[in-house]
Amino acid sequence: MTEENKRVADYEIDPLYIKRWSTRAFSSEEVEEEVLYSLFEAARWAPSAANVQPWRFVFARTEEDREKFLTFMNRGNMWCGKAPVLVAILSHKHWDYDSNDKNPTHAFDTGTAWGFLALEAARKNLYTHAMGGFDREKAREVLKIPEEYDIHAIVAIGYKGDKSDLPEALQKREVASGRKKISEFISEGNFS
Repeated sequence: MTEENKRVADYEIDPLYIKRWSTRAFSSEEVEEEVLYSLFEAARWAPSAANVQPWRFVFARTEEDREKFLTFMNRGNMWCGKAPVLVAILSHKHWDYDSNDKNPTHAFDTGTAWGFLALEAARKNLYTHAMGGFDREKAREVLKIPEEYDIHAIVAIGYKGDKSDLPEALQKREVASGRKKISEFISEGNFS
């Protein structure tokens, strides 16, 4: 039985949602450009307030570019160096590129685009793992990211590898996680 098969939805949903999980064990097998770009194509079609589409993705797939990303990753996330693609997920903070008017939904919309990307990756038998453990200011400097962008996450993308390639402490954590029950995060009529 695979890890994915141990996860069970309480209500009927497409199996893709359960198939998607965040591995740390990546194969070094290259992700073909057409396949990689199909993930960005899925993100492109995410809903967006006023159709602003504030997301921006900076990706690395050459060894030289991936090494740049590793300079700002926290030590606990250095396993991502084996992934063939690393992506910085950013959002433009303003309604448009000539305005100082803040867009209050830039992060929400960008999170939706990331979700579309992750689901398309799962559909293509790829795995994604988003990480918040990195030095944002160093990432901004290394990747030359303008101040009008927020840096939300770094995502590793690739095919599943062998968990025995991970440090022992991470091997134990290399399982598809469960989820809270719906009753723990919804309420009807008001917050309580």
